[in-house]
Amino acid sequence: MRTWIPDLPAESAGSSLAQHLPMVVPALGEPGFGDRLLDAMARALPVGSFSVYRTGARPAIFLSGSRGMPDTTRDCWRAYLSGPIRSDRTLREASAPQLRVCHITAPEVPTEHRAKVYDAHGVMERVSVVEEEPAACEGDALFAVNFYRHTHQRPLSDAQLADFGVAGRLLMALARKHIALTRADAANELGARLLTRCPALTAQELNVCLRLLRGMTQEGIASDMGLALPTVKTYRNRAFNRLGIHFRSELFALMLPERKSSF
Repeated sequence: MRTWIPDLPAESAGSSLAQHLPMVVPALGEPGFGDRLLDAMARALPVGSFSVYRTGARPAIFLSGSRGMPDTTRDCWRAYLSGPIRSDRTLREASAPQLRVCHITAPEVPTEHRAKVYDAHGVMERVSVVEEEPAACEGDALFAVNFYRHTHQRPLSDAQLADFGVAGRLLMALARKHIALTRADAANELGARLLTRCPALTAQELNVCLRLLRGMTQEGIASDMGLALPTVKTYRNRAFNRLGIHFRSELFALMLPERKSSF
């Protein structure tokens, strides 16, 4: 396994991959972003699938897909969550907490992880751009943009790995921006639904509720919004009183689609 710090964007002029990535920009925030990203990657690297996920206390997969082969990326994620995630250190490097690039081949992956994810789905190599998650996510969390080479593809060369490293910062920025845009759309929809149910919600009460719906703790919300913890608790309690609920689970239940009567 290898880990290194990606080159600065100013050094990307000679990168074949970096030259293809601008084609992805028009798809930011759109449903076709993943396909466009993988198409751009495949022009420079022999990769067949990708995933964008977070590990830590609240693991989540944001985006994934495959190209020219059956898409088993969600199956891989479920297999990863079934056990390997608890002991996975393949994306970590204690001496390099900042943004970094990681490369690993299947034989280097721990036994359970390799059997459930790599061997079961024909994955031979993974190359990733990794970054610590913000403090608001709490826990030992990492945000990773991963690309996978499969059994039918040729191995990644040193030149291709170097090319990936040069484009690493741009890849991370694209993934982060796309997720932020799609989250904003989702937040707008949830916010509209909450305000339809309770127009009396203030802006701060609504912002706290939206963050609770994202799974954030009250401590995380305080950090994210730049507020004191008691202030966040006050906004939460006021919002819940207006909505006629007492628990976070009830807030989630309010956002479920209403069931239509069969009569």
